[in-house]
Amino acid sequence: MLLIECKGTPYEIGYQHGQAAKLQIARCIEFYACLFLKNCKRRWPQVLEHASKFEQQAKAHWPAYHEEMQGIADGSGRELLEIVALNVRTEINFGLFSDGCTALAWHTEKRAWLAQNWDWMTEQKENLIITKITQANKPTIVQVTEAGIIGKIGFNSSGLGTLLNAIKVHGVDFTRLPVHFGLRMALESTSVDEAKQKLESFGMASSAHILLADPTTSLGLEFTKSTFAHCIPNTAGRVIHANHLLLKHPGETDTVWLEDSLTRVQTMTGIAGKLGNEPSWEQVSKLFEDEQNAPGAICRFETEETGSATLFNIVMDLKNKKAVVRLGRPTQVEETINLEL
Repeated sequence: MLLIECKGTPYEIGYQHGQAAKLQIARCIEFYACLFLKNCKRRWPQVLEHASKFEQQAKAHWPAYHEEMQGIADGSGRELLEIVALNVRTEINFGLFSDGCTALAWHTEKRAWLAQNWDWMTEQKENLIITKITQANKPTIVQVTEAGIIGKIGFNSSGLGTLLNAIKVHGVDFTRLPVHFGLRMALESTSVDEAKQKLESFGMASSAHILLADPTTSLGLEFTKSTFAHCIPNTAGRVIHANHLLLKHPGETDTVWLEDSLTRVQTMTGIAGKLGNEPSWEQVSKLFEDEQNAPGAICRFETEETGSATLFNIVMDLKNKKAVVRLGRPTQVEETINLEL
């Protein structure tokens, strides 16, 4: 997996990202152009019209992210709106598609586990990259992301980590914070509480679940275009989430777009509950190899029915600020990357 170290101003960070991942960004744009047409019946010029609304909002309210996306565009030789479209891929589709995943946060005496299988269409696996971002007056970030996207799944030098679960609730609010901007904003925070306050102050443009954790705290932040709800740890210190709303969101209706989301939460709750109070790294990693109820399992197979497979697994220990990324299904690992801050 391509690892890119980005340093400097927002524009410089973006330019380094864009230049190093030029091929992967071109493939990402091609992938999503085809997907937007298939799922939303929107051709690329129409997609860019939607992206322009968010581009204007970013320039006005989140100028650093706007500058970084401009840098990515210039570094990769693409148009700015094409990079914006990647970063608001969830919102462009009005929440009518996204990726499926199973996520776990678990605080024990010695560890602060944050772990996830990230599931999406297999052809996008070759466009996954790791970015390490060093910027003034903010924590250093290391994250797994899709090429061209400024925020995703990872952790920072303050021990704050993020995971993402897609949730399919219809609607988008173009005046609010796009999901992937929210992930980046969280990764620029020093604690769960700070990240929560930032995201809730702006409001989120569409629906998703971001699982936040730091060395002492975890919180599942469920949201739609108009609501927020908090998934707090159970008595065992765990938050487990997949791709449906666990809490009530007045005025919003969940489609439960992946029926196996319900069984994946139940399965993870059951198998994690069988472990002791202080599981080993190997035991936590093994949870994500579970293939019960295949093909729509925690360790997922792509079929016509499921529509996606597990493309990578990440296990983080935020107390020790380290992570292991396994590319491919965790029962068929193609590459292992160790990350540390």
